[in-house]
Amino acid sequence: MNLTVYLAGQIHDNWRDEVKKLAEEKDLPLTFVSPQTNHDRSDDIGEAILGKQPGNFYRDDAASSVNNFRTQVLMQKSDIVIALFGEEYKQWNTAMDASTAIALGKPTIIIRPEKLIHPLKELSNKANITVESVEQALDVIGYIYE
Repeated sequence: MNLTVYLAGQIHDNWRDEVKKLAEEKDLPLTFVSPQTNHDRSDDIGEAILGKQPGNFYRDDAASSVNNFRTQVLMQKSDIVIALFGEEYKQWNTAMDASTAIALGKPTIIIRPEKLIHPLKELSNKANITVESVEQALDVIGYIYE
């Protein structure tokens, strides 16, 4: 049984590659999808499709519409959502994606460091499970196959 996993979280480093590599090492039959991880492409997509916008607000709004469309389609088709909260970057998109996944009834795993326990306590309480590492998240998924 192949499961599709939506990897929600910041796009500024290669944490998704770590997830994919570890899943392969654990021989888990998973397909991964995510937000657009090319930051420039994500920022430029609205104008690339809809044309030049009259200012930064409209440029960001157009890009957000296209990116939210992508996220909605991929998340709805996913079996599981992993939302990684790191320590280095702002996590607004991650919080939005995790909340959306929970509202859609998607099985949701939150990965967050110890220092974010307090600020994420309500969101963690709504998720199916909260862990502290990518390895723990994949162990939870691996348990499905036992």
